[in-house]
Amino acid sequence: MANFWFTGATGRGVRYCDLALGTDRLAIVLLQSASLQADATLRNYTSLSSLLAGGSLEATFTNYARKIITSGITVTPDTTNHKNTVSIANVSWLSAGGATNNTLAKFLICYQPTSGATDSQTIPLFNCDVSVTTNGQDYNVTISTGIAVATAS
Repeated sequence: MANFWFTGATGRGVRYCDLALGTDRLAIVLLQSASLQADATLRNYTSLSSLLAGGSLEATFTNYARKIITSGITVTPDTTNHKNTVSIANVSWLSAGGATNNTLAKFLICYQPTSGATDSQTIPLFNCDVSVTTNGQDYNVTISTGIAVATAS
């Protein structure tokens, strides 16, 4: 497994992140390791609904909800190295699990054009590998120097 930009978002992902300032937004979605498809398959989905219909399972642990980000997104261009770095604030799920636990494998950043966007309108942009099993304690994702980097080829 690896961190990657979804094929459908390549070249547009940074722009989507830059738009997420109000009605546009980013949604953080966690995927379970159970039934997780291979990266080569996952990266080709162009909507969250098709990704989930393909067999990968969204988290269901106690106190899980998708995290919605509408501010605090920074896109930093680096013209020397021809790349853009996307940064977001750290993300936490308080009392994650306990009654229902999951083993998690993927942290997805998805773009939603509006607050009422359906999963079929939600575009997976980027994913990061995670490896944690919830147990009722807080689950904190620390973003240190940028969650995603887009490099010009």
